[in-house]
Amino acid sequence: MSKIEIRNLTVDYTEKKNRFTALSDVSFSIEEGEFVSIIGSSGCGKSTLLSILEGINTPTDGEILIDGEPIKGTGTDRGVVFQHYSLFPWMTARKNVAFGVKQVNKKASRAERLRIADEFLDKVGLEQFKDKYPSQLSGGMQQRVAIARALAMDTDVLLMDEPFGAIDAKNRTILQELLLELWEGDGTGARKTVVFVTHDIDEAILLSDKIVMMTANPGRVYQEIKVPFDRPRNRGELVQTAQYNKFRNKLLSMFYSDIADKIGGEEVVL
Repeated sequence: MSKIEIRNLTVDYTEKKNRFTALSDVSFSIEEGEFVSIIGSSGCGKSTLLSILEGINTPTDGEILIDGEPIKGTGTDRGVVFQHYSLFPWMTARKNVAFGVKQVNKKASRAERLRIADEFLDKVGLEQFKDKYPSQLSGGMQQRVAIARALAMDTDVLLMDEPFGAIDAKNRTILQELLLELWEGDGTGARKTVVFVTHDIDEAILLSDKIVMMTANPGRVYQEIKVPFDRPRNRGELVQTAQYNKFRNKLLSMFYSDIADKIGGEEVVL
């Protein structure tokens, strides 16, 4: 049984008496510990899909199962990292992380919550900034706090909605590498199952085990593509290989095609 099963998912919206379909008959599965990126042009329903995985929206038809059980609202089995930092401005970095821990572990003492917060802030390189408020941190630092909070919650599933989209190129690269390092761990523990929404082809290739390519109007799955590169991945070496560039160009040809039949059904062949 897969960790996540998305079955015939359709989402319709009505705005000003006009009805439109955001997602149409979307189906795919995600294995436990798999890192899956969802990419596609604007309007393909990436964020809509993630909102249903979060449990804050419901589908018009179809369902999503986690561990064989239908999603029924939000849950402590899923951690979320948004594009915009989503920290509580009145809490320090330490208290923001500790608050996340409290949501999933009500029995943990205050001292234990703060200990866990310190541990994960140290992992993202912010231990010395733990008593700073969000307004005192750069955008990249705020996002590191958000990642620390999600990881400290120790959920089985991690949902990430373009978490690095608003960050400059240098810090984006640093956070990508940090996320991979924390996700891969030391090899002794189970990896989180990650669903990662992005519009960045290179980011998807670097991070993912599998890429789900979607097309728009309405949002549909065009193709599921296994990323053929071994882990760990060295960005500098990987991008210089012919195999990487061939794979990237294939993905780009899909990404910039809004209608699947314009692609002619061409498969990604390596």
